Amino acid sequence: MVGTPKPTRKPARPHFSSGPCAKPPGWSAASLATESLGRSHRSKLGKARLQRCIDLMRELLKLPDTHRIGIVPGSDTGAFEMAMWTMLGARPVTTLAWESFGEGWVTDAVKQLKLDPTVLRADYGQLPDLSAVDWSNDVLFTWNGTTSGVRVPNGDWIAEDREGLSFADATSAVFAYDIPWDKIDVATFSWQKVLGGEGAHGVLILGPRAVERLESYTPAWPLPKVFRLVSKGKLAEGVFKGETINTPSMLAVEDCIAALEWAQKIGGADALIGRSDANAAALDAIVEARDWLNHLAADPASRSKTSVCLTVEGADEGVIKKMAALLEAEGAAFDVAGYRDAPAGLRIWCGATVDAADIEALGPWLDWAYAEATSKGA
Repeated sequence: MVGTPKPTRKPARPHFSSGPCAKPPGWSAASLATESLGRSHRSKLGKARLQRCIDLMRELLKLPDTHRIGIVPGSDTGAFEMAMWTMLGARPVTTLAWESFGEGWVTDAVKQLKLDPTVLRADYGQLPDLSAVDWSNDVLFTWNGTTSGVRVPNGDWIAEDREGLSFADATSAVFAYDIPWDKIDVATFSWQKVLGGEGAHGVLILGPRAVERLESYTPAWPLPKVFRLVSKGKLAEGVFKGETINTPSMLAVEDCIAALEWAQKIGGADALIGRSDANAAALDAIVEARDWLNHLAADPASRSKTSVCLTVEGADEGVIKKMAALLEAEGAAFDVAGYRDAPAGLRIWCGATVDAADIEALGPWLDWAYAEATSKGA
């Protein structure tokens, strides 16, 4: 690696951050619809644009009519905590954690809601034993562990005859994997991941069993206004028809609509999944060709296709920071250092808004940055 020459070809779009993620190819702020800006979100136009966003998400996700979809505050975190605070406590709870965000839901369940859950953990790069899950419990899990690069392989482990509810934090998974919606009672995500949209807003998806829980169970703890999904014992249906609980950013809504229309134009969910697959395969090829680079997730069946986490031989946090800084200074790759709580390494976003050609162009730059960061004079 000593004396590795600096490459000449750079990724056309060096945006590999795992959130907020790359904007869709060809994106331009000038192309966004702006008629709703400066208007009330409760105006006829505002409601229509929010409903348009919901309808496009439903179409692209192939969401069945049995499931409701709503726009809520606080990004994916707000959406998932809304689900926890409004529905947990009716049954025993099992929480799964194999990375920092899953661990955050454990903290909420244990320290905030004081539910004494069963906790199934695994180290970064691994999955807990999914066969050990007791589906008489409500079960909380992340579909795709953004900070570890580990995902559940599919939905086969979720019991069809479950008594408890399945709660899926799916923020780096929707639009990149084929989600079996009949296995999902609650799902949450945010626009700034696979869609490359803007942050601040979350999406909450409720299956019929989740609605039944909301209408039949009242939590023992007080609920803030932004979490309240029930009025007079019935689901607040307006939330799932564009009548948001609080004021949304219509600019963020228009940006999301633009991303969804781009996805629709290129072939819908199948095309988005195909692009993520192609990007992950391009990065796999880079890893396979280098003995100093490896996947943190050893098992390909549970390896993320979006937030791909890599280990670098002999590299501590200092080396990783140097590599990331060198790549950013050259305009070759932005925001590729691993998550702060994860083992030292790189994290490359391979979601649908990234182009495979840019992943391919990244390989020689990783060689150069590694050589520079580990040289004796570095």
